[in-house]
This record gives sequence, C-alpha cells and structure tokens, in this order.
Amino acid sequence: MEPRTSRFVEYLRLMRLDRPIGIFLLLWPTLWGLWVAAEGVPDPDVLAIFVLGVILMRSAGCVINDFADRNLDGHVERTRERPLAAGRVRPGEALGLFAVLCVSAFVLVLFTNLYTILLSLGAVGLAVIYPFMKRYTYLPQVVLGAAFAWAIPMGFAAQTGSVAPIAWLIYTATVVWTVAYDTMYAMVDRDDDLRVGIRSTAILFGDADRIMVALLQATTLFCLVLVGGRLGLSQPYYMSLWVAGGFFLYQQWLIRRRRRDGCFQAFLNNNWVGLTVFLGLFLHYLEI
Repeated sequence: MEPRTSRFVEYLRLMRLDRPIGIFLLLWPTLWGLWVAAEGVPDPDVLAIFVLGVILMRSAGCVINDFADRNLDGHVERTRERPLAAGRVRPGEALGLFAVLCVSAFVLVLFTNLYTILLSLGAVGLAVIYPFMKRYTYLPQVVLGAAFAWAIPMGFAAQTGSVAPIAWLIYTATVVWTVAYDTMYAMVDRDDDLRVGIRSTAILFGDADRIMVALLQATTLFCLVLVGGRLGLSQPYYMSLWVAGGFFLYQQWLIRRRRRDGCFQAFLNNNWVGLTVFLGLFLHYLEI
C-alpha cells in the first residue's frame, strides 16, 4: 500500500501547489479589481475570501485540466510526469478532489451576497469547459482568460453589490493579457501539441506568434491606460504601466528564438507584470 504521505504529495502536485505561478497570475488581476472596487483596501473578509478562493479555484482548474488531458499528457515532454499521466493518481480520485475544491470555494462565496453567488456559477462553468476547448478550437487561451478574469466582476459584486462598467474594462485587459502569456506558454509545447492534436493560439498564429503576442501586450497596456483615465488615477499607476511595458519588451527578447526555455521564462515573467500593476494601484489609493 502506498504511504499516506506519498499520496498526499501527489494530490498537491496534481493541484500544482508546488508550482504557484498560476496562483499569482490569477491573484493579481483579482486584486486589481478588488482595489478599484473598494477605492483602496477592500473589506478584510472579502479580501480573505477571494485570496483563498483564488488558491482553491486555480487548484481545481489544474485538477480538471489534468483529468481532461490524462491520455495526452504522457506524449508531451513537459507534462509526461504529471500524477494522472504517470498513473500515480487515479481518474476517480482526481474528480473527487476537483469536487472537494469546488465545493470548498463555493462555501467561501456563500459568505458574500446573492449576486456574487450567482456569478460564481460562471466561474465553475469556465473552469470545467476550458480543458476541453483545446480539442475543438485554436483559441482555448481566450477561454482561459475569461476564466482567470471572472474573479473581477465577482470581486466588484462582493465589495459593492454591483458590477461597475470599469470592471469590464479591467476584465478585458485581463483576458487579453492572459492570451498573450498563455500563447508564450503554448509555444513551449507547440511541437508536441502538433503531434498529438492539441490546438492553441501558438499553433494558430504560426510564424506570426511573436507579432501577435506583441499586439496583445500592447492592447493590454492600452486597456489599462483607459482604466487609469476613467478612474483619474495618479502618477504611480502610470509609472507601473511603463515598468510593465518594460517587462513585455523583455519577454519579447526571451522568445525571440522561440526556444522552449526562453518561452517558459517569458511566461513566468508575467508574475512581475501583474505585481507591478497592482503596486501602481496600491500606491495611488495610498496617496488619497
């Protein structure tokens, strides 16, 4: 019989808690939305609910993704040692873990309000359908972006009881940004994905991948500039966008030869983009 501690470690790996980059990429836009909705530090209970919710839903997304790809991951260099693909966790166990994580996240949402609860159903729906989109469309990154950004209207609803129009502009910026960085992530696996029949924006864009990523990055910054203009944000915020733009230029340099390591490093670098924009918002509201 496999030791309990070993089994527990495999569950943690299945939830990707040993690789928290996805938590950060989901957390930063969530915090953007919460800080704008609250015009500063959000209510402590709302902040705690959403931080914990980010961890639970990102973990749930990883579990259902690996369940959907369990027969494909073994053929991809980067994913062949994932617990489901390697047979260290059974499919039924993964579905059970996914259900526990989703129920736990839903219990958290019950401490908010009816509007947020109703919006949370969309979050679960997007988390469930995303892993299967790569079989039917070359735009699964758009669905991932919609899922990652869904915490923004939820945060507005939890903090204010409504979803202001500015929330959807932040939502759009997040979706576009997600497509940009997840395209770089998909560039890591492009050769393997072509072989096994997985679709992605990296395959769709082909030789224009770097140009398309640059356009998506520029669109992200443009949307964030519009956010600043509509909210009347101060200089720290705009300085953060300049720094974020610098990170985007660095990412373009990393992917210039389309090598696996460079593309993966460019993907990881987006953590600093999200943090930088959050710091700009934080400093703006700190000055008020």
